[in-house]
Amino acid sequence: MTDLNSSIARRGPPADENPDSAPSTGPVWDLIELLFFAYRDFVADPDEVLRKLGFGRAHHRVLHFVNRNPAIKVANLLDILKITKQSLARVLKQLIDEGYIVQREGESDRRQRLLYATPKGEALALKLAGLQTKRILRALESLPPNAHETARQFLTAMLEADGRDDVLRLIGHADRSAP
Repeated sequence: MTDLNSSIARRGPPADENPDSAPSTGPVWDLIELLFFAYRDFVADPDEVLRKLGFGRAHHRVLHFVNRNPAIKVANLLDILKITKQSLARVLKQLIDEGYIVQREGESDRRQRLLYATPKGEALALKLAGLQTKRILRALESLPPNAHETARQFLTAMLEADGRDDVLRLIGHADRSAP
């Protein structure tokens, strides 16, 4: 692993280039690779829990957004996840069959399919979020006091501009409806 780490360090911006500015030529290898590795490690602990249940990352994502957005419509979930109806149907069926999610008809429109996490689903979603929260907090502890806000600004800036407001609205809505 030492060789890999030193390789990443060597491929960062040239010494005469400010790493905080946009590169004038070529990819920003260090940040690209750090994002790949950070994501790999960010999902590793939840992946292990999910594997033992016979689930994968798609199950995690569905459960996460259903838990954070009770009564979410299937159509809205498809829009958030950017997956096919067939992919969602397969994952959702497993989560419903195993008692992690329930599906109910809409009160005003019976054609609507509204999704809710069951207590079992809430517990699993919180367990997975707890694992990821530990990793995030550990990383933030080693950074300056305003690191949480800086990280939030960076990740927000990484979002496509035309969908950014929708993402921030979704997060804000879920934050307001959380206990």
